[in-house]
Amino acid sequence: MNSTPHCPSATTASDDPIVPSRRSPAHLTRRQCVALGLSGLTGLLAPLAARAELADLRERGTLKIAVYKNHWPFSDSGKDGVQGLDAKLGQALAQQLKLNVQWLPFDAGENMHDDLRNMVWKGHYLGYGPADVMLQVPIDRYLIEETRQVEFLGPYYRHELGWLVSDALSNTDLQRMALDGLTLTAETGTAAASALLGHGGGRFKNAVHLEANGVDAARSVVQGQRQAAYVTRAQAEAAMASAKQPFAPTQRLRFEPMALPGTPAKGWVVGMAIKKGQPELSQALGAALKTLQDNGTLTAIYAAQGLQRVAP
Repeated sequence: MNSTPHCPSATTASDDPIVPSRRSPAHLTRRQCVALGLSGLTGLLAPLAARAELADLRERGTLKIAVYKNHWPFSDSGKDGVQGLDAKLGQALAQQLKLNVQWLPFDAGENMHDDLRNMVWKGHYLGYGPADVMLQVPIDRYLIEETRQVEFLGPYYRHELGWLVSDALSNTDLQRMALDGLTLTAETGTAAASALLGHGGGRFKNAVHLEANGVDAARSVVQGQRQAAYVTRAQAEAAMASAKQPFAPTQRLRFEPMALPGTPAKGWVVGMAIKKGQPELSQALGAALKTLQDNGTLTAIYAAQGLQRVAP
């Protein structure tokens, strides 16, 4: 998988927020987007048989949490174990439930239905999974309607697309796309890259350098190799937070939210997913997340990594 299981692109007349998912409903690719609605997150469909309710989890003593590999700054898995914002969130949720964490890191499948089948309601045919809960799941109206086996809950973050640039480039220039002569970058395979490459009939095509992931694209601006990166807020902030210093002491870097044509105007929301028919687990996770929001823990998790938490 490339670094992001989200990748904004949308062409819809709806005013609903849109979410870049892995594939749009029947074939959601992780690099495409679909119209998203935040209503009907629970109770859309008749519950299926309950699985792993709280008594079973407490007897086991662990909460199995599925997170994406190679999805920095949210999650990654390496020699130091599972790291990232979603890892911190998962640990905090498990603590609220008085459980330990059992991580199930996984590579993104070809589409979102694959990921939900393998990690939430069935398990991979090779015997990996399912988890009790999966994080970083698009809260997507059509995905919800078409995935009868899954309950979507607990939206906790809104992704935004925009520009990582220096203060030498004004907001007016960005809005007018006065970028001629600048070196640009984006994450390969994303709708962000497609929107940038196709803007104005390919006006900037020769100026765009594609990186394997959005953090690397943002980092190329931080390091002075490129002048503007079209990436998510989280990718931009992660790159800035990890930098020892900007490319020029006299120029500050900033992230400016901006939706290009073909990308979601309002960004996209992510939350959690569990197998349908588990009201106790659903209520417990919802209550745990609310506690983390109300007591400031969720905001602090993001702030500790140099990121702003954008509420859904």
